[in-house]
Formats: sequence, C-alpha cells, structure tokens
Amino acid sequence: MKKKTVALVTGGFTGEVVISLQTANAIHKNLDTEKFDIYLIVIDKTSWHYLDTEGNKCEIDRNHFTLSLKGKTVHFDIVFIAIHGSPGEDGKLQGYFDMLQIPYTGCDALTSALTMNKAYTKAIVADIEDLHIANSKQLFSNTKDNINFINNVLRFPYFIKPNNGGSSIGMSKVKTMSELPEALDKAFKEDTQVLVEEYIQGKEYTIGIYKNKNGLQVLPITEIVTTKEFFDFEAKYDPKLTDEITPGRIDEKNLHRLHKVGLAVYHRLNCNGVVRMDFILEETTNNFYFIELNSIPGQTENSLVPKQVRAAGMTLKDFYTELIEATLQNQYTPPTKSS
Repeated sequence: MKKKTVALVTGGFTGEVVISLQTANAIHKNLDTEKFDIYLIVIDKTSWHYLDTEGNKCEIDRNHFTLSLKGKTVHFDIVFIAIHGSPGEDGKLQGYFDMLQIPYTGCDALTSALTMNKAYTKAIVADIEDLHIANSKQLFSNTKDNINFINNVLRFPYFIKPNNGGSSIGMSKVKTMSELPEALDKAFKEDTQVLVEEYIQGKEYTIGIYKNKNGLQVLPITEIVTTKEFFDFEAKYDPKLTDEITPGRIDEKNLHRLHKVGLAVYHRLNCNGVVRMDFILEETTNNFYFIELNSIPGQTENSLVPKQVRAAGMTLKDFYTELIEATLQNQYTPPTKSS
C-alpha cells in the first residue's frame, strides 16, 4: 500500500506556540513511518515553511499548500493540525484547507471557531440534560464600570479568563474586590473578550473523546488534583504541581453520567477527531458543570490525552493512525458535475 503524505502543521500566532511545537514534536515521534511520509510544517506570522531534520527551511506555496523539494512538488493527502490557538484552533486554517479540499484532522472551521469562544460554547450546550453551567458574564472592554457590574451580578470567588485563549494563559482566581482590577488587566492583555464566572467547588475531571472508523470512543477519564490554587498554565505543564489520576476516582454511576454528557456535548457541537472536555463535579449538589472544550488538546509528554490513551491500553502510534485513517475515510468529496 502506498504511503499517505502527511503535513504535520505547528507553530501559530499566539503565546501557545511553545506548547504547539512540543505537541507537534511528540506527535512526530509517534506517527507510523511505515504508513506515512511526514513533513513538519511551521506556520508563523512571517513564514510558512517545511523544516527538515537538519533545520533547513523550504517555503510552502500557499496558493496550493504544496512544497517544492529537489525539483519535485509534494502534494499532501492530509494535514495533521497541531497548533493551539490561532490560526490552528480558531477555524482559520480549517477554512483554508476546506477551500483547497485537503482533509485535516480535528473539528471543522465552524466548530473550531465556536469552541474557541468559551462563552458562546457554553450558551449552545447549556440545555443538555444533566449538564450545568456556572453563572458568568462576558466582557467586551476593560472599563472601571466592570468592577461594580461584576459584583452586582456574581458571587465571589470568580474565575477570570480570556474568552478565546487556551492553556489557562491570562487566567486568575479572584476572592476579593481588590484583586479584580489586576485580574481583568491580565486577562485583557490576552484577548479582547473576557469571561468572568463563579467558582464551583468540587472535583475536576477531564474526558477525551475521539472518532475512529468504528465511531465515537471515550478514553479513560482523568481526575485533576493540584497543589496550586487552580489548574493554571504552570500546573498543567509542571508534573510536580499536579496529580493527574488516570483513570480518575469516580463511582460507576457518575462515570456513566459523565460519559453521557460528554458524548452529548461532542454531538451538539458537531465535533470531529479528538477533543478534550473539562468538568467540575460539584461536591454539594453532585451536579456536573461544564468548564470548556479543547478542540486541539495538547499532545506533549505531560498532556492529558496521551496519558488517557496509554491508560486505555493503546500506543500513541496506533491512536494517531486511527485519527488519520478516520479522517481520510470521511474526507471531503467535491460535488460531481451535472451532465
């Protein structure tokens, strides 16, 4: 069987570029080279280029997303998107590849753009049975009026986070009014929209769901226990600060509930490929609260999805092969011409 040519795309335009590069390197090491020819493509604000193993660069032809190497033109059968943040997670690249009719892993342009916006995502999943949403307010500008507005409608403590960001960059937990201005400034440095929501006390769980040729598969869940005030950027990428228990400690009844609401969210948002969702099981009510959905979850050595894959008894090589093969099986087919 002829090998498929894979463009593994990484880089990006945001502060998450370092994590994107780590994700791509981890994926690259675990792709099956007997089935795929792999080209690492780095995208930044000034260049789209192929980076070979010796660090040499070759520019991509953006008109067709092709590569000229040694007098030959490389066409890609599929793109494996490994960019956290813009333009890989917000629908921009997905729309570009849709126009070129090149299959890509993960969610489509609309779902990617939607799930990048935390507030809009929560509005769409809010009426799913047995799923709850914390009280919150979305801010579109950083003004002094926000402080009184927030305190009039929400209860302390709050989580303040960039509405379109990832990796918990720019996020703060606020317990008093005096902490609000600095937290808002921090979040608005990362985004033009900020989400302020009430803190929910309980256990945090994250669940990975992916699609292979046989349909939707749910990975073993992870329970997050951190020594930090909350699961921030440092806690996510420093294993000494967080205990990520996989499979998580949860009874069968609540595990069944979590699977059910997770699958409902996946369907409601029309997801594809692998996504990761975060929930809080509130200790006083036993209600599941939806936190957010990550349409391109991290794949670094310390990331949650790879740990869940291993806990499921799979190798990452087999997992990534399943993602690619499922994408190719359901790839975009252009309409036939009418006679």
